[in-house]
Order: sequence, then C-alpha cells, then structure tokens
Amino acid sequence: MTQSPRYQQIKQYLNEKIQTRTWPIGYKIPTEIDLANEFSVSRMTANKAIKELVNEGLLERTPRLGTFVCHKKAESPLMEIRNIATEVHQRGHHYSSKVIKKEEVIAKDDIALKIGVRNDTSIYFTQIVHYENDVPIQLEDRWVNPSFVKDYLKQDFTLQTPNEYLVQICPLSDIEHSVEAIIPNKHVSELLHMDNKTPCLLLNRRTWSKDKLVSIALLYHPGDRYKLTSRSKV
Repeated sequence: MTQSPRYQQIKQYLNEKIQTRTWPIGYKIPTEIDLANEFSVSRMTANKAIKELVNEGLLERTPRLGTFVCHKKAESPLMEIRNIATEVHQRGHHYSSKVIKKEEVIAKDDIALKIGVRNDTSIYFTQIVHYENDVPIQLEDRWVNPSFVKDYLKQDFTLQTPNEYLVQICPLSDIEHSVEAIIPNKHVSELLHMDNKTPCLLLNRRTWSKDKLVSIALLYHPGDRYKLTSRSKV
C-alpha cells in the first residue's frame, strides 16, 4: 500500500469503509480537507480519490451538504439483450425473482398492434420482479406470441428468466428499443419498493427471431438504482 499513489491509498481507505458497511448507505464521509490533513496530502489529491468513487457510483456529492455513501446503480447495456440474472451474478451479487402473473390474456388495441396480432387474439403474459441482493431492480411485463413459443407458460421463471428461455427457443435476430423516464403508478411503485415521486426508466423492447415478432416487453427500472448504457464505434 505504501508503494501506491497517495490518492489510491485514500481511495482504498474509503472503499474499504464502504464495502465493510462501516459507512452505511447515506453516511456522510469526511471532507476533502479532513482527508487531506489525515493523509498529509493536498486537497486536490483527496478530491481525486473521492471523484473516482463518485464516478464508480459508490459516492454521491450533494451541493452544500457534502459527499455521501450511496447505492451503486445496477447497469445494463442498452444496445444488446443480456440475461439480467447473468448481469447480477457477474457483479458478484445474489439474483432472485418473483413471478407476479403468468397467464393467457386477450390482446387488445395497443398491445395487439405492437405484437403484430389481431384484436382479441389469445397471447401469453408474464409479470416478474427481478432482485439483486433482495432489492428489486427491474419489473418485467412481457407479452409473448404463443404461435412461436407454445410452452412459454409451462416454464418455471424462478429457475430461468423469460429472456434466457426465449433465446433458447427462438434465437434473436432483431431488437427494437426505446427508453423514457416516467413517474410510475402505484402498482409499479409498490413492486419496486419506490416512493411515488421517484422516476422510473422504462425500456420498451420488441424482439424478433428471423421474421417472427416473438415478444414485447416493458422493463421498469428504479431511476435511483439503475442505469442503461450505450457504446458504439465511430
């Protein structure tokens, strides 16, 4: 540790306090001046250590109040489809889910149009909450065309996610995404353990296998616990 740059020593000190829960969520960390004095470094050096942890999502600066320990936001790539259970496991965390609904429904109006069937056609619907370390990070409302996935409702979605199953049965060829920020209704807020003033990131997704429109999904994410990222070459 003595061979590492001074800001790295401060960062390691702060990170250890956070990871061991010595400083819990919401804890106000020492100021830059206090850290600079404790480690006998410049304020700029202390600032660099804090800034890196802010960028990593472990700390959050609040103007005029200070810097606080915060929930690190879960993160998903926007331009590709990945199994949310795999994402959670790759972060070294525990994944679980709760199936709220799994049923056959009648497609009406907007849903029928989006999934490409006539009004009053029978389709499959599931509603599932996905958890990371027992904290809800996504509510998934999904409609599936039974013509292409007839055994969808027979699956145990506490053992595998709908995404995992659908990719096996109907390999993906095309996806369509749109994202919007919304204030969730009471039902969504309760399932995601949110207050009714916290915004959601809502991802609208349609997926095809070759020329078959297999499913549409609405994926709700708590805005204070989740972010979507995109990366492309230019």
